[in-house]
Amino acid sequence: VQLQASGGGLVQAGGSLRLSCAVSGVSLEPYAAGWFRQVPGKEREAISCMPYRGENIYYSHSVKGRFTIFRDNAKNTVYLQMNNLKPEDTAVYYCALGDYLTTIWDEYRHYGQGTLVTVSS
Repeated sequence: VQLQASGGGLVQAGGSLRLSCAVSGVSLEPYAAGWFRQVPGKEREAISCMPYRGENIYYSHSVKGRFTIFRDNAKNTVYLQMNNLKPEDTAVYYCALGDYLTTIWDEYRHYGQGTLVTVSS
């Protein structure tokens, strides 16, 4: 199973980026998905998580109203649309798949490598 995260880069404050997490080796459909981020020296935090289906989606307080998680099971890909980016959003972003919706990194089953997002002021 591989999760390939992409879409990171350098953007000015107020700009947008869309991260993608392409899944191979397993069907995305039965899995919950999560996006996490980590700044050096700080703990990895859950920013958005969604179940395998349904409307019960989690957003952290820091990104609610600006970020949107969604999935395309036909493309086996999970996305994170990030709008109105702020310098404090600068971090390495990770995707993960799990058996249920959770904000705890260790409870996921499959993990992607990180993609760096840098927001300049």
